[in-house]
Amino acid sequence: MPTERFTFPGHSGDKLAARLDLPDGPHLATAVFAHCFTCGKDITAARRIAARLSGMGIAVLRFDFTGLGHSGGEFENTTFSSNIADLEAAAEALSKRGMAPSLLIGHSLGGAAVLSAGQRIEGIRAIATIGAPFHPGHVTANFRSDIDRIQTDGVAEVNLGGRPFRIGRDFVQDVETHDLEDGIGALRAALLVLHGPLDAIVGIDNAAQIFAAARHPKSFVTLDDADHLLSRAEDAEYVAEVIAAWAGRYLDLRPPAPPPGVPEGIVRVTEADATGFLQDIQGGPHHHILADEPITYGGTNRGLSPYGLLSAGLGACTSMTIRMYARRKGWPLDGVSVEVVHNKSHAQDAATGSQERVDRFTRTVHLTGALSDDQRQRLLEIADKCPVHRTMENASVIETALAPADPA
Repeated sequence: MPTERFTFPGHSGDKLAARLDLPDGPHLATAVFAHCFTCGKDITAARRIAARLSGMGIAVLRFDFTGLGHSGGEFENTTFSSNIADLEAAAEALSKRGMAPSLLIGHSLGGAAVLSAGQRIEGIRAIATIGAPFHPGHVTANFRSDIDRIQTDGVAEVNLGGRPFRIGRDFVQDVETHDLEDGIGALRAALLVLHGPLDAIVGIDNAAQIFAAARHPKSFVTLDDADHLLSRAEDAEYVAEVIAAWAGRYLDLRPPAPPPGVPEGIVRVTEADATGFLQDIQGGPHHHILADEPITYGGTNRGLSPYGLLSAGLGACTSMTIRMYARRKGWPLDGVSVEVVHNKSHAQDAATGSQERVDRFTRTVHLTGALSDDQRQRLLEIADKCPVHRTMENASVIETALAPADPA
């Protein structure tokens, strides 16, 4: 996905740093991602969600709130209300660019912020929260032992996750008095609440309160044993998949019709786990699958192997071709299934560097229905006419180019 550096003025005029993840194909909608308390735009969850949504044609703006990450301003001068104002400023900046957002996504305190900002930003049709607190003041539990010092001195340095942050009295007072309940009930957007029952930072009861306060359409999805920060790759991946599927129900993601004769589109394959071989495959705005290797070859077995995908393409094309022919002939074909076996392992090929290019695909076609022997034999012959079969039999030209390096 193309990623563009993006800056815009925050609530106090300071420049806020953002990344705008753009679709490879048509731009169908825009989302804004709000990160958790003292986190940043580049956390794993934000990157994975942005990658998945951009594959659906949804551009995603993820930015650092005032005083955090690469954004300007002093964190000690910010409040929960200023975070909301930063979100409104992000939406305004996108609108000026002709990319007004229709989806808001918030993680933890960022989830509380999008629930509040969603009432004020025009055009928001869907809001997703991840591990969000029902009361924004919940965040002060992270530095409860320092609150008296903050109240007395006006500002104090606290340790959060091993990093020092200066928090001001205004932040504490603002976050403690902010009430979301009425605003959640007044939302004019679909709501998705994602929360882990074992979340040790923001308890699952918060999700129940948010869900109860909201009007329909609303959905709740449990994150099982995921931690609050979605630190495991598979948890962040799951959240990305759920939001991507759910958002498509409420946003108009129908791409414009391509000109006659153009290819089907880009299939983008992105590494999903750098410690193994899991790959995220996105085909256009609606189709997503995973590829992987078996556990015995260092993978996690969460998807078909590359040769498995190749076999699947052959089997699917064979079945479709047989069905089209039988339908055209009016023959009584009730069902088709195709079994494909490949006699080599991709992982073994990659490890040995073998120059052997002869592959054997054994294809078994199952036909059901009151077909004559001649009809069954003719349909078996038609199997060899499927386009993928012909492509695999013929020589192909594969051209490879290196894309420009992503901005740091």
